[in-house]
Amino acid sequence: MKIPLETVLPQDIETRSFAIIAAELGDRVLDPLQAPIIQRAIHTSADFDYADNLIFSPHAVEKAWQALRQGAWIVTDTNMAKTGVNKTALRQLGCEVHCFMADEDVAQAAKANGTTRAVACMEKAASLKVPLIFAIGNAPTALIRLYELIREGRLKPELIIGVPVGFVNVVESKELILSLDDVPHIVARGRKGGSNIAAAICNALLYQLVDRAY
Repeated sequence: MKIPLETVLPQDIETRSFAIIAAELGDRVLDPLQAPIIQRAIHTSADFDYADNLIFSPHAVEKAWQALRQGAWIVTDTNMAKTGVNKTALRQLGCEVHCFMADEDVAQAAKANGTTRAVACMEKAASLKVPLIFAIGNAPTALIRLYELIREGRLKPELIIGVPVGFVNVVESKELILSLDDVPHIVARGRKGGSNIAAAICNALLYQLVDRAY
């Protein structure tokens, strides 16, 4: 069977995709600062549930922008998420993205302390003296350790993007972050998420900020 396909130029695919997303959202009214983030999560996953399950703390977008303007580092829990964050936009803002999962000192610390590497990564990040945005798309243990470090007074992130995917401790770890009143966060409530969603949210924040600069 021959299926008719529409010819769309590569540079037009994303524009058309976002137009389709807007049409399918219909009359739903989204916060104008949150809408590009929600739409990019949908674009990345083709999952319209993100219109409901992405939870933003008050002024999370504005606070993230402020941190990025100050040259914040984005710390991810997977190299996949790190790879997915747009490096051109980062350079324009003087920001960096890092993942410590493959670092030898992280592996040694995890082994010595009987923890996951994700936990050791969060502890390494807590020692950094730069504004930090955490983008967690895989490891609920990373979110749990972030929560503990914040409660211990050892860390005050500029933003936590909490979107790990899965079934074990995923929902619970996200609820811990949602309970934080003094730390900006964007959390995908429930089981859904992933490294691709973490990167998509980072990129949505970056793109909005870069576009506003011109």
